Amino acid sequence: MSIAAIAALTSPPAATADPEPAPSYSYFGGVAAQLGTPDAPPSGANDWTCRPDSAHPQPVVLLHGLSNQTITWNTLSPVLAAEGYCVFTTTYGTGQFGPLGAVTPIEDSGAQIGAFIDRVLAATGAARVDLVGHSMGGAIPFHYINHLGGASRIEHYIALAAPFHGTTLSGIQSMFAHALAAVPALDEAITPRCGPCQFTYGSPYLRDLNPDPTMAPDVAFTTIVTRYDQIATPYDTGMLAGANVRNIVLQDLCAQDYTEHYELTADPVAVGVVVAALADRDIESATCRTVLPFVGPA
Repeated sequence: MSIAAIAALTSPPAATADPEPAPSYSYFGGVAAQLGTPDAPPSGANDWTCRPDSAHPQPVVLLHGLSNQTITWNTLSPVLAAEGYCVFTTTYGTGQFGPLGAVTPIEDSGAQIGAFIDRVLAATGAARVDLVGHSMGGAIPFHYINHLGGASRIEHYIALAAPFHGTTLSGIQSMFAHALAAVPALDEAITPRCGPCQFTYGSPYLRDLNPDPTMAPDVAFTTIVTRYDQIATPYDTGMLAGANVRNIVLQDLCAQDYTEHYELTADPVAVGVVVAALADRDIESATCRTVLPFVGPA
């Protein structure tokens, strides 16, 4: 036996990297990640050396709603990275509430999103990005499109439970509206500085946002909504009209899926729709299993 063969037998095995944990298809997985590493980019995100390839030509920018990057994209980010995409996340629109994002006015959040997209394009050398946004993060990019010249920098725009046309908050919004109407000075002091307030049903700020896909005819829009949404209500506020739009109601694909607003970004059916939409594949009926609010697959 040669010296090399003996050395091979007696040497310790080479160290191998620990495999990445399987994605958690549960909103609580994102909460756990936030408790462990607050406001850290989720697994798979923000590798600034990543370069898109011919099969995945656009980097994917993930935009949270009234939350942050850690909680919202704990599931989708590693899934897309495993698919071969360059994935980027940020927490934008923070104010006086620590790592809670999307609290600043639409205009401020839209400008921050635009600056982040410019940074991603500069780093990756890509001409366009794909956007995936949840809740307000699915609607605010229209400010980037309509007021900051962003349409030419977007290929796919996928919105999950976005309050494009305002939200009634399951009826609670009217209570706040009456309270503010009774004290106009309070309304004037709060609403212009409060991003979520600007998305209440009937808000004049939605006219400036102008969520009209015909303004960006070269962008491929996909909306994903759930009939059990309790935040973006009625749920069809998250749908758009246009020749360049695909509207997906989750329960049309899987009637046993009881996902609500927060679980939607971790829902396995919704995640499958995002992956298919980014690849320009047909969106087909999923193999169903029961999915519970917040918890995920039963």
